[in-house]
Amino acid sequence: SIMNANKVYRSFKLKHSSRRVRTASYRPLLGFKSDDMRRFVRSYHFDSPRFHFKNKIDSDQKVIGTHSGTFHCDEALACYMLRMTEEFANAEILRSRNPEELDTADILVDVGAEYDPETYKFDHHQRGFSETFSEKYDIKLSSAGLVYKHFGKETIKSLKPDIDDELLDTIFDKLYSNFIKTIDAIDNGINQYDTEIEPKYKITTDLSARVGKLNPAWNDDSKDIMEQFNLAVELTGTEYVQEINFYLNTWLPARDIVQTAIENRFEHDEKGRIIVLPQHCPWKQHFYNLEDPETEPILYCLFLGSGSWRVQCVSVMSGSFENRLSLPEPWQGKRNEELSEAAGIEGCIFVHANGFIGGTKTFEGAMAMAKKAIAFSEMDQE
Repeated sequence: SIMNANKVYRSFKLKHSSRRVRTASYRPLLGFKSDDMRRFVRSYHFDSPRFHFKNKIDSDQKVIGTHSGTFHCDEALACYMLRMTEEFANAEILRSRNPEELDTADILVDVGAEYDPETYKFDHHQRGFSETFSEKYDIKLSSAGLVYKHFGKETIKSLKPDIDDELLDTIFDKLYSNFIKTIDAIDNGINQYDTEIEPKYKITTDLSARVGKLNPAWNDDSKDIMEQFNLAVELTGTEYVQEINFYLNTWLPARDIVQTAIENRFEHDEKGRIIVLPQHCPWKQHFYNLEDPETEPILYCLFLGSGSWRVQCVSVMSGSFENRLSLPEPWQGKRNEELSEAAGIEGCIFVHANGFIGGTKTFEGAMAMAKKAIAFSEMDQE
């Protein structure tokens, strides 16, 4: 049977003075058999390099195992995501590289040199590993990506239980593409661009970089690495939840607005080249996914913003600064009366010097600006 915990702790502390001793070192000290060892590790948890002794925990409580030493963004986030699931809610985190100690965990992330979702092993360091999120992605997964691939939908549903399957699939893919994929790429050492040209600046404030800076410095013995890892788990988890909430509460409602605007485009132009948003929203994030490439290209988006109407050019593709059709060059850089006179439209406010956006006082003025810009282009082509 397991001896009194306080007695074990005193003996352990006297015999092992190193701050790097891990739980696996209990076994030669205690002389336990394998099953006894497993029960002891589950019952008494010395998870800090400073040997902060924790109270006896429920032997049925789940344990997430990951590697000790320097920590990274991927396993910190993987641990947080797992704790968002019903199975691993409030699970303990065990950090070690000792196989015997890791064998006591219910799931392993970023350690163990094995990927097998059936046995809850989620490492990506082994030779020959090439798992990606889906066929449309070519970036190998980190432990964050692996856990997200298998548990991500459950984490999203934990924040919105009534989400339907179609929207869940949409957000699941979007969240990977815009959040998790970056962590996967950085952890696997994949450059953003295929080029040998040295970048003009380096980004050192991304989530992975901020997690890295939470590791105790080489010349600082005052910080407890487990406490710092817990900070990393909370940091990554907070941003992950913020990202989910953004897609659920901000991004998703905008999708419906953009979808309706695209469906109603022929009300404003016989060829459907102008869409109108009843209110400003992040429309570009949805537009390129919702637009039918087989129809006439949409050229302008009209929306109300800051008390006046805007006419914004649609770019050639998402993220591009090249417009499908810029506002006419004679209007560019002009404002107020000068612009109204040049365009022949009352109530003009401005057209940007680059011609990608313009503004008018009324909806009628904005619609006239878009239609005249199209007519101006058609005259040039003749």
